[in-house]
Amino acid sequence: METLTFSDKALRFYKTLAAPGDLPPGIEVMNPYQLAEVQEYTRRFLEKFFSDRRDRVFVFGINPGRFGSGLTGVTFTDPVALEKFCGIPNTLEKRREISSEFVYRFIEHWGGAQKFYNDFFLTAVSPLGFTRSGRNYNYYDDPALFDAIKPFIVETLGTQLDFGARREVVILFGIRQNQRFFLDLNKEYGFFKKIFALEHPRYIMQYKRRYLPEYLKKYEDIFSQALS
Repeated sequence: METLTFSDKALRFYKTLAAPGDLPPGIEVMNPYQLAEVQEYTRRFLEKFFSDRRDRVFVFGINPGRFGSGLTGVTFTDPVALEKFCGIPNTLEKRREISSEFVYRFIEHWGGAQKFYNDFFLTAVSPLGFTRSGRNYNYYDDPALFDAIKPFIVETLGTQLDFGARREVVILFGIRQNQRFFLDLNKEYGFFKKIFALEHPRYIMQYKRRYLPEYLKKYEDIFSQALS
């Protein structure tokens, strides 16, 4: 009989997560989970919110960025959010990352981290991030990069779903490139039955900030539909 909790499986995954090899020239991998400090923050976060065997709706972003989960190890969670909204003190530089800023505005709008993480799990299509010339680089920005890491994406997606994913529905952040690539992957491998796609938090904060109330309502509607 399975005795491992969601957090047990997730922590084992992150602690053993190995970077894909043979990347195109000039592209570097960010793997914060190699650091003992990040492993500790990740452990505390997972044990606080996921020490059960509940199935959750998975929410996929693109890949970690330098100032969010690239620092903390927790998806869409910068050092400020990790401490202020998740209750996990940390010694990381307290700077905001705009995707994390929107996500935690929504989480607070939803009812707070405990309520949110009881039903949802935030992750990314690629659980490791990439940089080029010191800047964030998305897995789909270069066809050669995507081809190189596609086996890694497929393998890690499958492993993460075994944490406890509700396979009938998934939520995706990104309505252009991320959506197109994920739809193709899902068609090929059949990970989920239904996909909801939303504008990416970074896009909202960069270009649509004055419409935040409308986007918070849109997120609320989609997340509610995913649970129903």
